[in-house]
Amino acid sequence: MTGSKNQSKKGGLAPKILIGIAILYLALVLYIPAANVFVHAFDKGIEPFLSNLTKPDFLHAAWLTVLLALVSVPVNTVFGLCAAWALTRNNNFPGRAFILSIIDLPFSISPVVAGLMIVLLYGRNGWLGPWLNEHDIKIVFAFPAMVLATAFVSMPFVAREVIPVLEELGHDQEEAASTLGAKDWQIFWRVTLPNVRWGLLYGLLLTNARAMGEFGAVSVVSGNIAGKTQSLPLFVEDAYKQYQTEAAYSAAVILGLLALVTLVLKDILEKRTTIKEVE
Repeated sequence: MTGSKNQSKKGGLAPKILIGIAILYLALVLYIPAANVFVHAFDKGIEPFLSNLTKPDFLHAAWLTVLLALVSVPVNTVFGLCAAWALTRNNNFPGRAFILSIIDLPFSISPVVAGLMIVLLYGRNGWLGPWLNEHDIKIVFAFPAMVLATAFVSMPFVAREVIPVLEELGHDQEEAASTLGAKDWQIFWRVTLPNVRWGLLYGLLLTNARAMGEFGAVSVVSGNIAGKTQSLPLFVEDAYKQYQTEAAYSAAVILGLLALVTLVLKDILEKRTTIKEVE
């Protein structure tokens, strides 16, 4: 009896120690730094914080960040749906594993390397550089390259969230609709899309968060020109380097709030997806 009680006490202590270690680690790398940003942002009151959010460079950076998301998210949504459909409804076609690896490439490659690849392809001395210069088309150090970089790093999320849902869904409902005379487009809009909507929304949420928070790839291809090619994450770095710490912290707070909203929506979608699976 005494031995079993000792084992029970030890078993009850170990989880508490592990939880404490996890909380301490999160506090050191996440909670304390995040709290520090908010403290410095509001150190001199709410008025300086709000005034920093009305400066032209900040407004342009915020608007450019929104534009990048508005372009890259729909593009990756269409690509993700098409890729997920092709990979789940044609399981045996040649090159399936290769395409899956290509979709996962942004997860494994550094964003800085991705930006460098865009520069080497579209830059003045890149493969397509001479042709672009002849036709007066500017890609690198302009908005198009920023869109390409943002789209690349946020590419996998929709496909990776929709693929498991389609695999679990199977073919039965779509085959039944086809038997009843429905066309492919009708099957997609009325059968497939409603069944994958929660996974799709989850993928859209992650894609948008990645697009708005991207730094490495965009910094390589944009040139980081204030008021022209500077997104919000780049604005934070540039403002801090220029000793405009209040502006940097204020912009960081906005990015942090966007991340918080993303986490809340992510949790809601996960719960809705779980409820859908139970039903």
